[in-house]
Amino acid sequence: MRSAPRLTILAAAVSLLLGVSACGAPTAPTGGTDDAGDDAAVTVPETPSEAVTLNILDVAGNLQLTQPMIENFVAAHPEIVSDVTFETGTAPDMPGKVKAQQDANRVQIDLILTGTDGLASGLSQGLFLPIAADHADRLTNMDNYLEPAAQMQTLAEDQGVVITYYPSGPLLEYNPNAVTDPPSTPDELLAWAAANPGKFGYARPSNSGPARTFLMGLPYLLGDTDPQDPVNGWEKTWAFLKELDQHIDYYPTGTSPTMQNLGNGTWDMIATTTGWDINPRALGTVPKDFQVAAFDNFTWVTDAHYAVVPKGVSADKQAAVLQLIQFMLTPEQNAIAYDTGYFYPGPCVEGATLEMAPQESQDVIAEYGRPEYADLIASNDTALPLPADAMVEAYDIWDREIGANKTQ
Repeated sequence: MRSAPRLTILAAAVSLLLGVSACGAPTAPTGGTDDAGDDAAVTVPETPSEAVTLNILDVAGNLQLTQPMIENFVAAHPEIVSDVTFETGTAPDMPGKVKAQQDANRVQIDLILTGTDGLASGLSQGLFLPIAADHADRLTNMDNYLEPAAQMQTLAEDQGVVITYYPSGPLLEYNPNAVTDPPSTPDELLAWAAANPGKFGYARPSNSGPARTFLMGLPYLLGDTDPQDPVNGWEKTWAFLKELDQHIDYYPTGTSPTMQNLGNGTWDMIATTTGWDINPRALGTVPKDFQVAAFDNFTWVTDAHYAVVPKGVSADKQAAVLQLIQFMLTPEQNAIAYDTGYFYPGPCVEGATLEMAPQESQDVIAEYGRPEYADLIASNDTALPLPADAMVEAYDIWDREIGANKTQ
C-alpha cells in the first residue's frame, strides 16, 4: 500500500486567531448528555453558567507538553474554570475506567489527553463525544493545523481534537561504546540481536509510543502487502517479530523502563522516536552522547496527542473544555509543546515556532536536538498510524503471539 505524501507544511489559508470570547455561537446544538445513560442531546452553552472544576486524565504523558497551556487558560479565565485536577494513568486501563463511570451514570472525568492507543480503544467502544463535529464553529483554530497534524486528525473520527504532533519514528537509539556499526535494515537489526542476545528491547506497543511506531513502521520496511492491515497484510512483520523475540528477554509495560535499561547498560539498543531520544538525554536518564540511527528508506509513522471528552460530561463542562481546546491551539500557547523535546517538535498548528517557546525549551533543543532530524523529516515519506479498529487488532495479535509470556 502506498504511504502518505511526504511531510510538508502547508501555508495557512487563514491566519486569524480567534480570541476565547469568539469561540462559537451561544447555543451550539447537541454535543452529549448530562449522564451517560440519557440519549437525549443537550445544548452546550458558549460559557458555563458558573465557573467549573475540570478533572483531566492524562494517559499519554501529554501534560508534560500541555499543562502550562491549561494553567495559563485557568489564570486568564477564572470565570470559566475555577480549578483543575490532574490525574495520570495508562492507555490500556483508561477505557475500563471510563466505561465503569458511564455505566454508573457518574462520569467524573471531563477531559482525557490520549495518544493514538487510547484513542483507538475508546473509539472502538464508543466512549467519546463527537466534539469536533458538533462544535466545529468553536474549534476554528483546527483550521491552522500543519498538514501532517491535519492528517492525524482524520483518525479521531471527529471524537477528539489533535493538540500536539510529531513525526515520531521508527528510530533506533544505542550506546556508541557497545554498538559500533548500528543496523540500517531490519535484517541487520535481527543479526545484531542474535549476536547480542538480551541487549535489544522495546516495550509493549499498546502503552508505548516508540514501540507502536516500531510495530507500525516494520510493514513499510519489510515490504508487507498491506501496511494498514495487520491481520491479512503483515505476514513478514509478524514473522520478523517472532524471530526477533527469540533474542529479547522481556517487554516492559511502558517506554520509561526501556530508557532506564538503555541508560544503565542493561540494554545497548532500543526502539525510539525523535522525542524519546531528546527528552531522556536532557533529563539525564540516557547519556547525552548516545546516538540515533535511522533505517534506510524508512517511512515516518506519525503520532499525535488528542483531547477527548467522555460521553456523560455535563453541558457546562463541555463549554469550558471547548474554550480550553481553542485556547491551546493558538500558536502562542501551542509553542509550549516544544517542552524539553519529549514530543519533538510538538506543536500542531502553523506559526508555533521554536522562537515562541519558553527559553528553557529553546535551550534544551539547542543542546540536545539533532541537526540531522531536519533532513530525515524532509527526505522520508510519512504514513498515518493504523485506524482505530486495526490498531486494536494489531495490539491484540502482538499481546497474544509476541509478548504473551514476556511482558513485565
